[in-house]
Amino acid sequence: MPDAKTPVVPEDIYQLGWPEDPRLSPDGRWVAYVRVSVDKAKNSYRRAIWLAAADGALPPRQFTSGQGSDHSPRWSPDGRRLAFVSNREGEKDQVYVMVVDGGEARSLTCLETGARSPAWSPDGSQIACVARVSAEDREREDRGEKTAPPADKYEAEIRKVEDRRRREQSEDPRIALRLPYRTGTTFLDEKRNHIYVVPSDPDAEDKTPRRLTTGDGNWGPPGWAPDGQSLVATRQLDPQQESLFLGRCLWSVPLAGGEPALLAGPPYSYAGNGPAAGGDGPLTSPDGQWIATLRIPEEKATNRNTRLAVLPAAGGEARDLTIELDRSVMGFRWTPEGELLAAVEDRGDLGLYRVGLDGAAERVIWGRRIIQSFDTGPKGRVTFTASMPDNPGDVWMADTDGDEPVRPLTQLQAKYLAGRTVVIPEEIWYTAPDGLDIQGWIVYPTGFDPAGQYPLAVFIHGGPHTMWGPSFVSLWADWQSAVGRGYVVFFCNPRGSEGYGQAFQEALYDGWGEADYQDILSGIDTVVARGGIDSNRICVTGGSYGGFMTAWLISHDQRFRAAVAQRGVYHLMSFYGTSDAYELIENEFEGPPWERVEKLWRHSPLAYAHQIQTPLLILHAELDYRVPISDAEQLFALLRRLGRTVELVRYPREGHELTRSGEPKHRIDHLTRILDWFDKYAT
Repeated sequence: MPDAKTPVVPEDIYQLGWPEDPRLSPDGRWVAYVRVSVDKAKNSYRRAIWLAAADGALPPRQFTSGQGSDHSPRWSPDGRRLAFVSNREGEKDQVYVMVVDGGEARSLTCLETGARSPAWSPDGSQIACVARVSAEDREREDRGEKTAPPADKYEAEIRKVEDRRRREQSEDPRIALRLPYRTGTTFLDEKRNHIYVVPSDPDAEDKTPRRLTTGDGNWGPPGWAPDGQSLVATRQLDPQQESLFLGRCLWSVPLAGGEPALLAGPPYSYAGNGPAAGGDGPLTSPDGQWIATLRIPEEKATNRNTRLAVLPAAGGEARDLTIELDRSVMGFRWTPEGELLAAVEDRGDLGLYRVGLDGAAERVIWGRRIIQSFDTGPKGRVTFTASMPDNPGDVWMADTDGDEPVRPLTQLQAKYLAGRTVVIPEEIWYTAPDGLDIQGWIVYPTGFDPAGQYPLAVFIHGGPHTMWGPSFVSLWADWQSAVGRGYVVFFCNPRGSEGYGQAFQEALYDGWGEADYQDILSGIDTVVARGGIDSNRICVTGGSYGGFMTAWLISHDQRFRAAVAQRGVYHLMSFYGTSDAYELIENEFEGPPWERVEKLWRHSPLAYAHQIQTPLLILHAELDYRVPISDAEQLFALLRRLGRTVELVRYPREGHELTRSGEPKHRIDHLTRILDWFDKYAT
C-alpha cells in the first residue's frame, strides 16, 4: 500500500503549535502548561493554559480561554488556585488568579505598564511580581496616589488610547542617555523593573500592589525565602551599569521594606535562573538553608559555561557546583525533598542531572531530546516540555528515580505527524585538520540512494556559542522542509559551541571565522565522501553568527553554488556601535575595540566580500536591534556595486527572533525564500 504521507513544507508552520512552561501542582496530581497555537487569520499566536492529569488518566483540558495571551501559570501552595499572566483586558500583561475547580479569572494587578513573573508567598497570601516603572511613577506611588482599575471595557479602551498617546509624545523625539537604548524590537525608556507584592485574594480590601524596591536599578524575577519574610532577586551592583547581561548581583529584599542586602557579586554575574526553569528567579531550598542561582565569571563571560551555584542563606560565600561537570546549566529546580535538578546541555541533547551540594552530578532523565522547560514535584516526579527528532514538542512526565518511564501527557503533534514524512538525522563524528573531533548530523531524503547525485544544504548555528542537535525545535521545520525538497541536510557543532566543555567553547576566543572555518568545511568533505552528493550543488545558510559564517565561507571558499545569510554580523566595528549586545565584542576579542580595529576588520566578512562569487540572498529584519540591519545593508551595497548576484529582503516589524517567534507569514516567507533560492541556483 503506498505511503499517503507528504513531506514537511514551510506552510506547515501554521499547524505547528507547541507547549511551554509546565508546572506540577503541589500534590503532584496535575500539570498546568501553556499551549501555543498559530492564529492564521490574525497572523499571530494564541496562548492558553491547559491542565493535564499527571497520571494520564484523563485527557488534557483547557483551563483559560486564551482571549488574549495567557502564560506563566503558577500554583498556589495549597494547589487550589492558579496565578497566571494575561493581556486579556488590554495591551499590558497583568497578574490574574483563578480557582482550579472552576470560576472566572480575577485580576490582581492593574499597573499602567503591566506586571509579570508572578511568585506565590509560602503561605499563599501574597504574590510577588515585576513591573516597569519610571522615577515619576515611583514618586507618585510614594505619595500614596493610586490608580483605580477601569470601571468597564469602555474606560479600559479610553485608557489604552491615552496611554498610547502619552507614549508617542514621550518618544518624539527619542533621547538616548544610556546604552543600550533599544533592544528586542523596541526603544528603551527610563522605566526600570521593580518588585511588587500584592494580596492573592482578589476581594481584599486593599489590593494595591506594594513596591518593595527603590532606585534606578533593574530587578530580575524574585524568589521567596521559605519564611516568607524576604525575597531573593538579581540587580546590577551599579544601577548605571550599561549592559543587558553583565554586572548583575544577588540581593535579599526584605518584605517589610528597607534596603536590600547584597548576597553575592563580582567577579561573577548572576542570572537567577534560566529558560529551562521558566525564567524564574533564584530559589531557596525547602529547608531554608541554601540559595541556588546561576552565574558566570565576568571575565570572557560569553565564552564561559553557565554554572549552578549555591550560597548559605544565612550568609557566606557562593560556590559553584558544576565545575567538574563542565557543561552549561540552562535552569534548575529544588525538589520538595531538597535535591537539585539541573537542565544541562551535552553533545546535542539537553537533559536533567541530579546535582549534589558536593558537586557530584548524575544523569536522571536523558535521551535524544532537548528539554525546554521542566518542573519538579513530590516523590521524584518531574514534568517537562521537550522536542525530539521526530516530534517538535509535547509535555512529558517522568520519575527521577527511574521507576516510571518517560511518557507523554499530551499528543499535540499526533494528528499533524500522522500525515507527514519525517526523517531522523543521523549522527556522525569526524576529525578536523588539527585532529579535534567534531559532532555533526546528516538528514537524508526518504529513499536516498548513495549512487545518486543530491544537492547538499548546509545549516550553521548562531550564538556564536549555541549548541544544535537533532531535536533543536527552532530548525525542525527548516531541516525537514529542505529534505522534503530533495536536499541532503548537514549541520554540526564546530568549536565554540556549548555542550562540549569549557575548552571547546573557548576555542573560538579571538578567532571568529578562522577557528571554526575548517570544522565546517571538514564536515562537508566528510558528507561528500560518504557518497550521493553532487559536489557542484552545495548550498549554505545560517542566522546571526551563522549569517556571519555563511558570508565568511563563501568569501573564502568557492565550492558553494548558493548561499543565504540570515540576520548576520558582517562588520564587527559597526556591530559594536549599533548592537544592544555590544559587549559580545568586548568578551570575544582580546582588548577594547578601539585598540583592535585592524584585528576586528580582519575578522569581518565584509573585509572579504569582494571575493564572493556565490549568488547570495540576504535576509534581515528591520527592527533587529541585536544585529542591526545596517550590517546587511553594507554587505548588499558592496556586492551590488561589484555587480555580483545578490538580493536583500527586509522584514518590517520584525526583530532578531523572526524565525522563532515572528509573524507566521514572515516565518513561512523566510523559509520559502531560502529553499527557492537554493532551487534557483543549485538544481
